[in-house]
Amino acid sequence: MPPIGSYQLSLAVYTVTFVTGLPLNLLAFCAFVVKARRRLLPADVLLLNLTVSDLVLLAFLPIRITEASWEMKWKMPDFLCPLSGLLFFSSIYLTTLSLTGVSVDRYLSMAFPLRYKTGRRPAYAVAAVALFWVAAFSHCSVIYVVQYQAKGNDTVGNLTRCYATFTDHQLAVLLPVRLEMFLVLFCLPLGITAFCYARFIAIIRSLPLVSPGRKRRAIGLVAATFLHFLVCFTPFNISHVVGFVENKSPEWRVYVLLLSTFNASFDPIIFYFSSSSFQKICLECLQAAWEKLQLGWLCPGIWPEAPENVAMAESQMVQ
Repeated sequence: MPPIGSYQLSLAVYTVTFVTGLPLNLLAFCAFVVKARRRLLPADVLLLNLTVSDLVLLAFLPIRITEASWEMKWKMPDFLCPLSGLLFFSSIYLTTLSLTGVSVDRYLSMAFPLRYKTGRRPAYAVAAVALFWVAAFSHCSVIYVVQYQAKGNDTVGNLTRCYATFTDHQLAVLLPVRLEMFLVLFCLPLGITAFCYARFIAIIRSLPLVSPGRKRRAIGLVAATFLHFLVCFTPFNISHVVGFVENKSPEWRVYVLLLSTFNASFDPIIFYFSSSSFQKICLECLQAAWEKLQLGWLCPGIWPEAPENVAMAESQMVQ
């Protein structure tokens, strides 16, 4: 059984994440699309992928909310359990891999500014993103293997719990894969990210022509990004190691998973403060959306009409 109180806490965190994360990530998605149309950079591809992975998680979060409201009892169609689990957990590792890609891009642009600027191509970032998706989905597909490879337990056929209780035979398959995920999808990205940001900070501190204010801002940004990486993903991945050692899925895993879930609300905030141009585009997107909403509320019949009718409606608003 899940720990006492986990239903209510999960319901609260999932709901807050969905309510805050969905509009923020939709705004970020809009901003990245606009930015890509003007000038597409490798960092934009990586950050757009980060936004897409968050939106995938948020799209299936209502299933988690419903499950939590039913005290983690699975009453939905059976096929949704492994499908939602695959996309939910894959999006978590897509985030760690994308954040690692961003750290590499920032380090290379700082360490080798001229060579990297002339040699970088968005196509390379697209290839990296494709590799991220393959790595995340191939590892998380163990959910399907575990879900259907055994019989006679409450995770197969006539589900009562979704991906929560396992037989010894299932654990023999699941726990080694989780340990591999800890090493390949967390430790390796964490090590690369730590190296890139440590070198980034060392290089920027040594630049004499950069003002102290800009140095502090850049160092604060990468420090906040790395801290966000540690806080949101370390506890959840440590549960893989503990589970492997204890030969069971830790009961407290449900709590640390909430930190990784809430990450979907943090990412857009980091994007916003990472670039002044991104802030400007976000404001442009908000202004455009607000203007369309105003026209829709005041003149709901104008959209199918000719452009001159739109102009007339706008003039009426001014009057």
